[in-house]
Amino acid sequence: MALLNFRKREEPRTANGDLETFLHGYSIEVMPRTAEKVEDFREILPLGTRVYIAHIDGTPIEDMVATARRIAGEGFDVMPHFPARIIKDAATLENWIAMYQGEAGVKQGLLLAGGVSQPVGDFHCSMQMMETGLFDKAGFTRLHVAGHPEGNRDIDPDGGEANVMDALRWKQAFSERTDAKMAMATQFAFEAAPIVAWAKGLQDAGITLPIHIGIAGPAKLQTLIKFAIACGVGPSLKVLQKRAMDVSKLLLPYEPTEVLSDLAAHKAANPGSNIEQVHFFPLGGIKTNAKWATENGGAAGVPMAAQG
Repeated sequence: MALLNFRKREEPRTANGDLETFLHGYSIEVMPRTAEKVEDFREILPLGTRVYIAHIDGTPIEDMVATARRIAGEGFDVMPHFPARIIKDAATLENWIAMYQGEAGVKQGLLLAGGVSQPVGDFHCSMQMMETGLFDKAGFTRLHVAGHPEGNRDIDPDGGEANVMDALRWKQAFSERTDAKMAMATQFAFEAAPIVAWAKGLQDAGITLPIHIGIAGPAKLQTLIKFAIACGVGPSLKVLQKRAMDVSKLLLPYEPTEVLSDLAAHKAANPGSNIEQVHFFPLGGIKTNAKWATENGGAAGVPMAAQG
């Protein structure tokens, strides 16, 4: 089967220079089963792109490590998830780190609580894993943590933000007393205004961790609504619900052009904003997402013929 060629068009369909700048250095998230559908990541992503590997409960660590090894071997910076609630204890965590390093040379990770309600062992949050010192001992150079622009009822059941803010203050202090480069990779949202307000609120509170803002890639509207509800997306879900009520748009795929253009314009007007870059959740497919990014000004992958 011929590989898709996602070379950048000479005349991209957007002339939005702010968006092109904002897309520079974007990251993207995959899972072992979705990564298997990509013949060669070099064809669709610019070399050096950070590729997160999501660890869903039930996925064997061997599958995670094999995916990391494959993608790293194709020239990409691999960042696997470390979900606290599915890691039994410090010995298990140390073993995972050793496997990732030994087979894929991994030096970075996304540390998060994870999507299960009951921990299987000693850990229930990312801070406990950070406190073990195992990532520092292993020489990890970059640690990312989760961010929630529209809140998280798993952490703050009352709909507030007290617990989330306490955790972020702890992580900010951790970043200041360690050498690890840190950033927040956020849950996806569909409207720029609440993202901007949330980011500014963090800065005002003294939390300066760079924000890699989560964005859902192009997908069918029904698919996005299903994932958004499952992931606890907040008020910006109304953007999708409003679109679903418009018969003329119901069958058209959603694209993140509007939200990203608004965020890009904000970043251009406020270069000191803590919103640093884009992190894609390719809910409509990795190739589809990469193609959209290329067509809207993002760097392209290298065609197989040019790889030598």
